[in-house]
Amino acid sequence: MFRKLDSFLLCLLATVILASVMPCRGAGVGVFNMLALIMIANMFFLQGARLSRRAVVEGMMDWRIHLAIGLCTFALFPLLGMGLHALVPGLLDGPMWTGVLFLCCLPSTVQSSIAFTSIARGSVAAAICSATLSNILGIFLTPLLVGLVLARHAAAGGGGIGPIVLQLLVPFIAGQVAQPWIGAWAHRHRKLLSFSDRGSILVVVYTAFSEAVVQGLWHRLPPMQLARVALVDMLILAIVLGLTRLVGRMGGFGRADRVAILFCGSKKSLASGVPIASVLFAHADVGLIVLPVMIYHQIQLFVCATLARRLGAQAEGTE
Repeated sequence: MFRKLDSFLLCLLATVILASVMPCRGAGVGVFNMLALIMIANMFFLQGARLSRRAVVEGMMDWRIHLAIGLCTFALFPLLGMGLHALVPGLLDGPMWTGVLFLCCLPSTVQSSIAFTSIARGSVAAAICSATLSNILGIFLTPLLVGLVLARHAAAGGGGIGPIVLQLLVPFIAGQVAQPWIGAWAHRHRKLLSFSDRGSILVVVYTAFSEAVVQGLWHRLPPMQLARVALVDMLILAIVLGLTRLVGRMGGFGRADRVAILFCGSKKSLASGVPIASVLFAHADVGLIVLPVMIYHQIQLFVCATLARRLGAQAEGTE
């Protein structure tokens, strides 16, 4: 599991390097932009096809834990991001703060949230349902939150809510409609389709960074700024991990549910973040804006992997 995640991070790094050395130019820009749109639509179509309607219904039943995770994901994070921006506005430049605030508006991850919850001996069923529900709601809530947090109307160069509906929601609904016919096939070929999902992200990252490099990305972003972004990301993760543990205890949840809240409530989805950013923001800005998301993604994997193993060992010791 972790090897696969690490290999994907290496692919992301390689893609950024490739875009820096050989950015897409001229007629190739239009080709890659169109390819990115098609692959993003395909990714959300297959997500809809893989998710059974029964899972959607069951995912909404245990409302207390879903409410706790949802509030951490879509309320605590944005408030924390806005609070840090208000306290130290000069710590990062404008695009980097936009990226951090965009990060705070994203849904939770699915794959790693479930994996870490399982390793820590938490409620896997709750993690599956909550993480899945978070990603469904993120299609609607993330653009709205971006509009509120950034004091814009979710139209930061991307044309408003219309592109989100057409490029993300419509394919997802189409996948749900087709689920009775292709759902079983999608589950049988889950590993193959995961390559398609990750390929979509890599194409979007390459396209976004190519345009950013052509616009002078690395001249506008000194190494110290990257270090500050990493510091802000680590601070956000540390605060959220502490608060999600507090939410679990104050809410009277059992240990298994507290573990699910801890990992689902502290994660942010790179898989959803890159496509949504490509729709919401101007192409020239996407490369800069997704950098905080990519850095947070890597930090959360290493920190939560360590934490999950520790919690799992503690659970084994009490059995």
